[in-house]
Parts: sequence; C-alpha cells; structure tokens
Amino acid sequence: MGKFDLSHRVVLAPMTSCRAIDEIPLPAHVEYCAQRSTEGGFLITEGTLISDTAAGKDLKLCTYRCASEHSNSFQVLLGFTLEQVEAWKKVVDTVHSKGGIIFCQLWHVGRASKHVYQADGHAPISSTNQSISDKWKIIMPDGTLDVFHKPRSLQTHEVWRVIEQYCQSAENAIRVGFDGVEVHGAHGYLIDQFLKDSINDRTDEFGGSIENRCRFLMAIVKVVAGEIGTYWTGVRISPATNHIDATDFDPLNLGLVIIEKLNKFQNELGSELAYLHEDEEARLMRTWRRAYQSTFMSSSSFTRELGMKALANGDTNLISYGRFFISNPDLVHRFNDDAPLNDYNRETFYTQ
Repeated sequence: MGKFDLSHRVVLAPMTSCRAIDEIPLPAHVEYCAQRSTEGGFLITEGTLISDTAAGKDLKLCTYRCASEHSNSFQVLLGFTLEQVEAWKKVVDTVHSKGGIIFCQLWHVGRASKHVYQADGHAPISSTNQSISDKWKIIMPDGTLDVFHKPRSLQTHEVWRVIEQYCQSAENAIRVGFDGVEVHGAHGYLIDQFLKDSINDRTDEFGGSIENRCRFLMAIVKVVAGEIGTYWTGVRISPATNHIDATDFDPLNLGLVIIEKLNKFQNELGSELAYLHEDEEARLMRTWRRAYQSTFMSSSSFTRELGMKALANGDTNLISYGRFFISNPDLVHRFNDDAPLNDYNRETFYTQ
C-alpha cells in the first residue's frame, strides 16, 4: 500500500465514536486503537474535523479539530491545547508501539449540521443553499432530534479557503505523528455535496459538468498530496451511496470520472496515492476496481467469507471492517483462525 508493507488485508474502518470529552481524545481512544492494532495492520481514525465550520454534532463528544487559523507552533496544532495534542499523540504512539499503521481521516460535514454546532452560530456551509430533506434528522446537544439547518452556499473564493484548510489539516496530522491521512469524500458530507448532481447547483468552476463537480475533490487531493506526499494520502468516495440526500443521476460514471482523474494525477506524478477507499454494492465495486490503477480498498457489509471471495476474485486489495471490529477487538486473529465472532450492539455505537 504505497510505501507501507501490510501483513494482512483487514483494515479498521473509520467510524465516528462520539466518546471524546471536552474535545480531548481519552484513554479509551488509546485502548480502543491498541486493542485493534496488529503488527503490519492498518487503522483509520474516526472523522477529524478540519475547521470550526466542519462539525455536525456535539463537539464535546467528538475528537475535534485537525486545523487552526494560526497553527504555526506544535502547542496549537489541531486548534488544540497542548493537552489535546498530547492525547492524540498517545493514540498514535500506542498504535506504532504495536507495529501498526494509522491514518487520520479528514472530515467536513458541510450542510449536515445545525447552527448550534457552528462556532459563530451561523448557517453551515455547503456547495448549495438547499437543505437536507426532513426525512433525515440531526441529533441535538440535548439528545433530541431535529431537522438539518438550511446551509449557505460557499462563494468561489471561500471554496479555495476550505481547500487550504484540508492542506493545513494534513500537515498538522503528520506533525502529530499520523502515518498519513484519508480525505473523506463520501456519505453526503461536504466533498460529496460538490460531487453529487442532486446537490451541487453551482454555476461557477465547481459546478455544472461532472468535470467541474469533481474539481473540489481533486483540488483537495492535489494540495494534500503536495503537502505530505501521494504515498501518505488516501481518498474515500461513495458515488452510489444515498445518505442524507446525496444522490447522483449516474453514479457509475461519476465514480469512473473520479478514478480517471485520480489515475491521471498519479501517472503525471509517477507516484501512487496510498489507496482509494469506496463502499458500494459488488457490481459497481468490480467496475471501479478494474478502472483504478493503484491500491483499492472496499467497505460494504463484508463478512470473512465475502471478504475472502472478493480478494480471490481480484475485486479489491484491502477490506475495511467497522461493525465486526467494534465488537471483536481481536478481529484479525479471529478471521485468521476462522473463529466465531461476538455480536455487535448498534445501540451503543454512537453514544457515550
């Protein structure tokens, strides 16, 4: 995988846990990652917010920011106090002590937010001023459900500022000790809000044609890879996933265009990205995997048996597991021995 030699193909998927307190990763984060680390194993963190406009849930329950307007010293990396920086370092150092590799997922939720989660109390930002429909709900600080806030469409010059925040966040993550970053371009969040034609109604260089709708993602990939290197940059997409109204008329072609642009970018540089990470149904996955020229990671309700089959058929190189990894910290060993798995309890996934 890029510059990394992995000992197996079972990856810890990025999953929101909502278990930080006062924006600080806790000893539980260290233990959680330590339990799931193996020699030559690969882990991806929960989404880490790139700015104070990136949040879509109670910040006190999330590992907060990975960027700062003035992050020139180590003490203010990630927009954190020294205590917060040191907490992330403990996570990274523990994974490394077990021989593991860990990437930080860079996240901006865009319109999937509410004004109460914005630092200035203003509307969340997006590619559009269209709201997420009422059939989707957001969890409020008091635990109740509410509709999402009407977003504000970014002006063109503001789009470039967000791109710079991704670059700064990637640099900060590497300085803290992460081995690389994953650009989260999936699941209806900000980057996906630019990619999907049901959401992106822009008339500037970031809207309209499929090439323009891919411009935001590709600009982020280029600046991040330019800052930390292609081998240390992963990308996650979900062209066909409908989460929080993120649909596209032609998801197969959207995925192929993204892959074509990523392939061209890698060929021009003569170096590979760490991986492309996607989670869709099997037919689309196979098509995209055949088109993509470098390491391909899949995540879509895989069991051990389905994972083995996908690998044997050449449908993917790596498989990220979420639910099974939550309830089975030793998932890699259980898969290796074909041992039974603990059942997971979804009601405990996103709570303190």
